[in-house]
Amino acid sequence: MNETTAQAVTAVKAEPFHNEPHTDFSRAENRDAFAQALADVGSQLGREYPLVIDGKAVSSRKSIVSLNPSHSAQAVGRIASATADHAEQAVGTARRAFTQWRKVEPTHRAEYLELIAAEMRNRRFELCAWMVYECGKPWAEADGDVAEAIDFCMYYAQQMRLLAPPVQCDYPGEENSYFYQPRGVAVIISPWNFPLAILAGMTVAALVAGNTVIMKPAEQSSVIAAKLFEMIRDAGVPDGVVTYLPGAGAEVGPVLVSSPEVDLIAFTGSREVGLSINEQAAHTPPSQNHVKKVIAEMGGKNAIIVDEDADLDEAVQGVVGSAFGFAGQKCSACSRVIVLEPAYDSFLERLAGATESLKVGPAEDPGTTVGPVIDEEAQRRIEDYIAIGKDECRTIVSMDVGSLAGEGYYVGPHVFADVEPDNRLVQHEIFGPVVAVLRAEDLDEAFRIANSTDYALTGGMYSRSPKNLQRARTEMRVGNLYLNRSITGALVQRHPFGGYMMSGIGSKAGGHDYLLQFLIPIAVSENTLRRGFAPPPDSEQE
Repeated sequence: MNETTAQAVTAVKAEPFHNEPHTDFSRAENRDAFAQALADVGSQLGREYPLVIDGKAVSSRKSIVSLNPSHSAQAVGRIASATADHAEQAVGTARRAFTQWRKVEPTHRAEYLELIAAEMRNRRFELCAWMVYECGKPWAEADGDVAEAIDFCMYYAQQMRLLAPPVQCDYPGEENSYFYQPRGVAVIISPWNFPLAILAGMTVAALVAGNTVIMKPAEQSSVIAAKLFEMIRDAGVPDGVVTYLPGAGAEVGPVLVSSPEVDLIAFTGSREVGLSINEQAAHTPPSQNHVKKVIAEMGGKNAIIVDEDADLDEAVQGVVGSAFGFAGQKCSACSRVIVLEPAYDSFLERLAGATESLKVGPAEDPGTTVGPVIDEEAQRRIEDYIAIGKDECRTIVSMDVGSLAGEGYYVGPHVFADVEPDNRLVQHEIFGPVVAVLRAEDLDEAFRIANSTDYALTGGMYSRSPKNLQRARTEMRVGNLYLNRSITGALVQRHPFGGYMMSGIGSKAGGHDYLLQFLIPIAVSENTLRRGFAPPPDSEQE
């Protein structure tokens, strides 16, 4: 590494990363500002949103109607739905734009991310309000989503500055440099449960690395994606570098994933769709001159082990927060609790009481802890699993949603006990407020049960024993392990997030090596022992 490179890297490393603080809702001014944002955004519901390709608004004969899951008769927006032709047009635009965008200095690209983050801060409560309406996120959950999106922008900007300077490794008579280039066209396929943070994180990672981006958001959260696109455009990112392409996944997804002009697909969503994308992307037609890169986060079936010596009050609090935050609609949510025999009955009693104290209600109500699930399809699927639990297990908590049943897509928290390790409630990802509690005779059995699914995303353990906590570190097969704390709420840089096995492909979001997936390493070696010099082209021969 030469002196200039070393100084540049040292300068970036000297700047510590600070996570965006969450809003303190104990302060009256913050509550008032949030309520005002809800009122302001409420007056904007029902508007239309076009596709944006090459900086131009594009209409479509099809549309997506985004509904408020808290009040399902209320339309949040009407969004143009892309067709296969639009998808092909978007890929062509992104390929052409890549020629110039790849030449933009990495430090300049990083500045765009910082401008986007600044706009997110300015529009923080407005963005939160859109998530309350479109995805049924309670106040604190929506606020955390915006904070994480800001973190992704700032952290990936910092990381790109670290990666930008070429690394020199010189020897007498030879100069060697190692540097990175962007891959090309990146397709970003995002979920609805973190409609701003995950979409922003994948998009800005690709963007700052020098790739052009096609944003394909989840149908349920396409309005929030439109707001993100607005901020990218307002930051001055050139037309064509980012495309806003909402649409039905079944129609545009295969076109984007199979296109020989696409270099990378970053996906977060279900295991079924993620595996399908990986399979489609692996196909290489004769017209394709590269192997596509796939990054996929595909969910989890996450367990918390409660040791016999655990602080049960802390364990109950951690389980309830991890299981029922955002109605259990997080890939990191706790859906299995494995309790050692001596603590089993006491834990169940306390868990039941804590769960029954939760308030189910509309997301705009600041007192709501469990809001609606995302849509009618999700509601039906979760209710089917609840029926299985009532038929095959012992029901500990079954909360009725009362008059909310006809208002939106509500499912009350449910806790089932004495569940067998092979039960569908234990093996299937439910993505709702449903928890299965299992009994373990000893820690050996607890770890066997915890590792008995196809997933390896998050997990946790409550124990006062350093020895048993150390066993968890080495024996629990998860990408993110949390000890004596909740297993949700990962923070950028502090808790790089991602799993393996059937939980995902690729490195951890918010980690120091995440951007490397969007880059191609290049090594250049030059022999500097020249034998004479070539004369200038216009010199005269003597």
